[in-house]
Amino acid sequence: MKSRKQILFPKYQKILEQVGENIKLARKRRKYTTIQVAERANIDRSTLYEIEKGNSSVSLGAYFNTLRVLGLQDDFLKLAADDDYGRKLQDLELTGTKK
Repeated sequence: MKSRKQILFPKYQKILEQVGENIKLARKRRKYTTIQVAERANIDRSTLYEIEKGNSSVSLGAYFNTLRVLGLQDDFLKLAADDDYGRKLQDLELTGTKK
């Protein structure tokens, strides 16, 4: 099965680029080289480079392993944790109010 290229609108791509920049800064604060992080995350150095650029075609597993190496794996639990919109929809349904 051929995989499809992920296409993001520019404003959403900027979010992913910021994630990549945050990962890069975390690596540098720890004084880890790209070689050290890539080896520990079991990814190619070029993949780490793409992660730090915020490339959307890199697997979620590679992002996770990179965060794990940096000791930031618990940040993954914060993804979609605050679902305000979903909670509002649920509350409307529970109260019988429809919008």
